[in-house]
Amino acid sequence: MAEPVRARRLTDQEGQRLAQIVRRGKGSSIRVRRATMIMASASGTPVPAIARLVAADEDTVRDVVHAFNERGLAALDPQWAGGRPRLITDEDIAFIVATATDRPAVHDLPFTHWSVRMLAAHLARCHQHRIVISRERLRQVLREHAVSFQRTRTWKESNDPDKDAKLDRIEHVTSHYPNRCFAFDQFGPLSIRPGHGTTWARESHPARLPATYRRTHGIRYFHGCYSLGDDQLWGVARRRKGGEHTLAALRSIRAARPDGAPIYVIMDNLSANKTPAVRAWAGKNKVELCFTPTYASWANPIEAQFGPLRTFTMGASNHPNHTVLARRLQAYLRWRNANARHPDVLAAQRRERARIRSERQHRWGRRRAA
Repeated sequence: MAEPVRARRLTDQEGQRLAQIVRRGKGSSIRVRRATMIMASASGTPVPAIARLVAADEDTVRDVVHAFNERGLAALDPQWAGGRPRLITDEDIAFIVATATDRPAVHDLPFTHWSVRMLAAHLARCHQHRIVISRERLRQVLREHAVSFQRTRTWKESNDPDKDAKLDRIEHVTSHYPNRCFAFDQFGPLSIRPGHGTTWARESHPARLPATYRRTHGIRYFHGCYSLGDDQLWGVARRRKGGEHTLAALRSIRAARPDGAPIYVIMDNLSANKTPAVRAWAGKNKVELCFTPTYASWANPIEAQFGPLRTFTMGASNHPNHTVLARRLQAYLRWRNANARHPDVLAAQRRERARIRSERQHRWGRRRAA
């Protein structure tokens, strides 16, 4: 029997980048879908469950996972094809990309970053490798090779001495005991304010949301639980994160498997998740707490479930208070769990998306028609 398809172990940078794309839901919808697939697969979610999560075909999920294993985060962007032959060689392109990613000080120039005009002028007079290229073509080359003008950012890497052991344990339980494996995490903060999103509207008449200047409702945190075996998601909104709330969530997970056999719960290193009361209760009730490494919350399978949760309940919304928001969250969870495995509903959704794409002459992974 062939081994199930699964994404390789993520690095810290890959996990943080995928979690950022999934949680924020910004940018290309293709990147968000693919990031959700990769993140769910890396955390042990089987391919059929991922296909239901993103409403895609199982073969599509497998193709994305294989592409990620081969090319890394470059798999988030499909390879475009077509167009006329290039007018510059591969060596020219490699030199352009290398020069653009170098600091100008390396080339004895008195500024800290390139502008497109400065870079094109430098390439035209470079004695080492002279390249005459227009500014527009230069922009295209840099974009094709994933080089963009970005703000500088900080980064952090997991400094957990038991990082490999924790990741190995998570991979083991998700691979060998999926029906007894659960995930828990807090999602938030959730505030009462109009949330940007996408909706159907007439051209040039987008749906508009009011601006807010005073927010007096405070915040909430969604305490979510996810069952890998039966692909079920549930949880409640709380005013804060606390050990008693984590314990209540663990009791609901234990109630999902009341046979008394051991279960495994994956969670992060929040102090509320590691209180003496939580540890004592877990030891008495045969609950093994599998903690993710420090700064590696992307290893938690529930992270991939929070992207759709934000998209369908927070995007394009204007909830008047937290009570209404909590009701909408529970309504979405009921709908999600009831329709997670229904083939007729998934087929109807795929047909509707195919009809819309055919009307727009636009398919996933391809350019829009002129």
